[in-house]
Amino acid sequence: MKILFSRKALILYAGLAFGVLASLLVKWGNPANMGFCSLCFLRDISGGLKLQTTATVQYLRPEIIGLVLGSTGAALLFREFRPRGGAAPLVRFVLGFFIAVGALIFLGCPWRAVIRLGGGDLSALIGIAGLIVGVAAGIILLRRGFNLGRSNRTYAVAGWIMPVIFIALLIFLVAGASFIAESASGPGSLHPAIWISLVVGLFIGFVAQRVRFCTVGGWRDLIMVKDAYLFLGLVGLFVGVLATNYIVGFFGDGGVVTSTGTTVAYHWGFTSQPIALPGVDATGAIRWTDFLWGAGGLALLGLAAVLAGGCPMRQLIMSGEGDTDAGMTVVGMLVGSAVAMNFGIASSATGPGANGPWALGIGLVVCLVLGFTLRERAA
Repeated sequence: MKILFSRKALILYAGLAFGVLASLLVKWGNPANMGFCSLCFLRDISGGLKLQTTATVQYLRPEIIGLVLGSTGAALLFREFRPRGGAAPLVRFVLGFFIAVGALIFLGCPWRAVIRLGGGDLSALIGIAGLIVGVAAGIILLRRGFNLGRSNRTYAVAGWIMPVIFIALLIFLVAGASFIAESASGPGSLHPAIWISLVVGLFIGFVAQRVRFCTVGGWRDLIMVKDAYLFLGLVGLFVGVLATNYIVGFFGDGGVVTSTGTTVAYHWGFTSQPIALPGVDATGAIRWTDFLWGAGGLALLGLAAVLAGGCPMRQLIMSGEGDTDAGMTVVGMLVGSAVAMNFGIASSATGPGANGPWALGIGLVVCLVLGFTLRERAA
């Protein structure tokens, strides 16, 4: 019984539950092979707020709202709501910016990489390899003394800023505020009823806060200190997604028609995957450069996330706990996603964005410069 309810077992169960829900969100209406993606959904929120003008990706995703508010509820219930901040907030904004840029070059956060793999998209393996390289680079910088400084206790009202912002977004969404954009077609138009997405987000936010779920942290701890605790959450996420995809019929003849009327039919392979780099040229030959750019995107994300102290979802969770530094990282991700869409950085189903490779190179240079210069020095 102790093993069944041990700390490691609980995060494995959490990952399984998250994977099941991510797959079911597709059945209930979310875009295929996406389910739950922190950065894709922040991109949609930036569109909903008209920070970016791509008409097909504009929607105030309730899953993200629920994620933050679920974390706040868990932190309050277990007395872990601690307003804090002051550890290089502007640097964290920059790191959040490049976390978003990397994710949108790959077309997904580390969560979505696992979800894509569970839907048969083998190109996700190349992306995950890039993520591991980025995390390993971040670990080298940590071992060389990289440090953003220490967060300090701050005013209670400061810790409430991010939760209140997301409460306001929920009100705007439910009220159908006229100044909020919502896609009529494309990925932004595909979603379940608001209450379904919100409840799922609240659940994931609450549980993730309790088990400290973090996709980048899972790889970091496994490589750096040989601790598999967070990594077990990733294992559970993959198993939950894969099993549910088969159970609901996403793999197989004809696929499944979702609640929004779209047909989802997954297959194993590197190409022709939903909402992913195409990976083929006009002759049908595999275009490996697409996958290499995607791997580079997750390498950038992994490096920036290690330096920032957590993956995109973890930053959202911490912002709900009163961490204003994580809040700055979230703002950076929101702005970064808008810039990536407005300036031809983000990839699409037709291939990498025209400015994506340039942004990737700049992001890697900036993060490495920060990593080598922001170091604790021996007394």
